[in-house]
Amino acid sequence: MEKIGAKVMNIQELEIEKLESVANMLKAIAHPMRIAILGLLENGGKLTVSEIHQKLGIEQSSTSHHLGILKDKGVLCSKREGKNTFYSLRHENFAKIIECVGNCPLH
Repeated sequence: MEKIGAKVMNIQELEIEKLESVANMLKAIAHPMRIAILGLLENGGKLTVSEIHQKLGIEQSSTSHHLGILKDKGVLCSKREGKNTFYSLRHENFAKIIECVGNCPLH
């Protein structure tokens, strides 16, 4: 059994659909630029495509591509406000995953 937060979870109790969904989210996150995007959005941040591409110094089309993948896999959500669409983390736990991985020693 693995302890997650205050809840104890038994891996065998997870439904196969839930496991597949989680695996797809982790695959979507598994890219350096997407991890950087999540880093910008941690702690409840909301940014537009333009703001993200400027902060990361990458093409807007590339930024849109990565945001689309993250949104499609349920990692991000978006909200239209006037002319702008703001992206944010769907669940604050994604920031915790990135922090946890960042704290792992590289061997």
